[in-house]
Amino acid sequence: MSGSFVQLLLRGLLAGLLAGLLAGAVAFVVGEPHIDSAIAIEEAAGEAADHDHGGTAVVEEGAHSHGDDAEVSRAGQKAGLFLATSLAGLALGALYASVLHFARRHTDLPGWKLALTGAGAAWLAIEAVPFFKYPANPPAVGDPDTIDERTLWWLAAVVLGLVAIAVAVAVAKALSNQDLHTVRIVGPLIAFLVVVGLGYLVMPTIDEVSDDFPASLLWQFRVASFTVQVTLWAALGLIFAFLSERAARVRAVA
Repeated sequence: MSGSFVQLLLRGLLAGLLAGLLAGAVAFVVGEPHIDSAIAIEEAAGEAADHDHGGTAVVEEGAHSHGDDAEVSRAGQKAGLFLATSLAGLALGALYASVLHFARRHTDLPGWKLALTGAGAAWLAIEAVPFFKYPANPPAVGDPDTIDERTLWWLAAVVLGLVAIAVAVAVAKALSNQDLHTVRIVGPLIAFLVVVGLGYLVMPTIDEVSDDFPASLLWQFRVASFTVQVTLWAALGLIFAFLSERAARVRAVA
């Protein structure tokens, strides 16, 4: 992978920005309709609670607000979606480029292969491992009083994913001299799954989905969330790989 650290960083920022915009478009198309449906369910439940209290509104501390009383309207939230995903893409692109700058010193992979491998590993560690333990929930799901606890456990799942990737890389290096390609492939995979499995057993299960919440809506929201994250990391890796390969060819011609 050619280029100085600054060049890689700029490459990562550009790839992250484009990937963030693309992820925002996917989130707007496949995610926002399910969020609107979840908010409608939450507001209907709130109106029913008000009716049960004789028309007197009861607002719990930390309760969600998405309607007219929200600090930011739904239209503003949808417009800000692209800003949020773009900023997230820029931040992830910078971190991604920094990690690749370090990783290229320890591998002889071509730049485009290293970029795709790095994006896949990052997606596994940062998105896939936490998601399958603590999947995303729509606005109407979750106890506001446990949000701090749930956030900490989600961060713990991210750390678990990073540790699992590190162990898999270490096992891959240990098996690099093996003649059997299957051993060199299966060994790191088993190491990754063992670390993640042990971590899942230790970490608590959090399920705050009420029995009356539509299962289909919950499933559709989680699929949409998963799709957005896959889009972000796939686009980041592919765009960075394209820019790296193009830079290498321009440098070779020069």
